[in-house]
Amino acid sequence: MVTPVIRQVVLDGTDVRRLAEFHRQLFGYEYRPGDEPPADGPDDLEWLVLRGPGGAVQLAFQQVDELTPTTWPDDAVPMQLHLDCSVPDVEALQAVLHRALELGGTLRLDRSEDPDEPLYVVADPAGHPLCLFVAA
Repeated sequence: MVTPVIRQVVLDGTDVRRLAEFHRQLFGYEYRPGDEPPADGPDDLEWLVLRGPGGAVQLAFQQVDELTPTTWPDDAVPMQLHLDCSVPDVEALQAVLHRALELGGTLRLDRSEDPDEPLYVVADPAGHPLCLFVAA
């Protein structure tokens, strides 16, 4: 039986360059050749791809005219997609949270005091949630 392989996760956004930059800087990804920000002139790409280190799953960004960000944990607009991201310890968790906030993320949930699974949920600039937790 043939099974599909996940090549990338695609995130919609109303400003794909800003969204891609947030994820590029947070995760240490690189632009696919041809998708880098232009040195001069308009940035009119409607589709960008980031490649992860060591064969990690790629992230792609698709331009849309409108996007209603999730209101999670409120159920008014559910979380349609989120990224689970682990770090080795609480110190790294704090550092990644700080970095995500500096890059324009918004803290949605602070469960950092949970002794079993310290966790933060941060929304990227387009409102997509990222769960940041300490790997067991």
